[in-house]
Amino acid sequence: MAEHKSLLSNGKTESASSVSSQSSFTRTSCTMAAPFAHDDICVKTRDQIDYSIKITQETAAEGKLNRPVRIYADGIYDMFHSGHARQLMQAKIAFPNVYLIVGVCNDALTLKMKGRTVMNETERYEAVRHCRYVDELIPDAPWQLDEQFLEKYKIDFVAHDDLPYGYAGQDDLYQWLKDSGRFVVTQRTEGISTTDVIARIIRDYDLYVRRNLARGYTAKELNVGFMKEKKIRLQTKVDEVKGKIAYKSHELINKWEEKSREFIGNFLELFGKDGRINQWLVEGRMKVVRAISPPPREFGTPSEDEDDICSSPPAKRECHGDVGLRHEEFDSDDDDF
Repeated sequence: MAEHKSLLSNGKTESASSVSSQSSFTRTSCTMAAPFAHDDICVKTRDQIDYSIKITQETAAEGKLNRPVRIYADGIYDMFHSGHARQLMQAKIAFPNVYLIVGVCNDALTLKMKGRTVMNETERYEAVRHCRYVDELIPDAPWQLDEQFLEKYKIDFVAHDDLPYGYAGQDDLYQWLKDSGRFVVTQRTEGISTTDVIARIIRDYDLYVRRNLARGYTAKELNVGFMKEKKIRLQTKVDEVKGKIAYKSHELINKWEEKSREFIGNFLELFGKDGRINQWLVEGRMKVVRAISPPPREFGTPSEDEDDICSSPPAKRECHGDVGLRHEEFDSDDDDF
């Protein structure tokens, strides 16, 4: 079997066996990727196991075994996502002490049985190896399991969801494992699957093509025709102009709102109920009212006319007095006659 190599952060490759040689019986931390099944550490681990002693789910659940329970999960694991990780987590915690082995099908078998994948087999192997729940990875995993495969890797249980998987005239590939009590049920994560992720990309195809063209990818790399590329680039420019216009419009609206608030405040200050103009009108009205309607006098106080009569000039009083004297003088003359 060809030795699979892992990609390091510096772009170089390193054999999984050289990494896993530092591993113990089980991974106690997540500081390294899971080794491949053909690496020395995995081979030595298998050789130490007495597979003649069969483990039931009841004894595995008690957690009193002198070795980890070896559980196997398999799949394509294309575009590895949280649904995949949760399925592996469920298998890992199925019993108190679990050594999780994951099988991943290669590109040729996957293309034949299911169709083309987005990620190639090396990328899919690496994605699974770096999942924290995985202790060992089997590359080139078979589509259908048999007793010989379980004995080779000393697998106690197989974990998968409970949906029937038909193949080659069979209603369910895993039925014989269910019947023998070596099947552990895991639950699928609703709302997330590789098919769902691909459907989202297809739905927003133009958006992702436009974004990748802006990031420097060529139309050839994205498998986009000449006319399609020009159309997308033109649409990108149109959207940029729209964005700028929207930004300017937003600025203008904000400025208009500020000015309108200021105008309304000034208007209310002048023409409002308590505004300056209303105060001026009230003050002017009061002055007019006081001018044309003097305040009423109190009872017992002399009116203005009476005041005028009582305050007649002395000369007039003297005149009236002379007339009286003259009448008296005339009356006295009559008496003489």
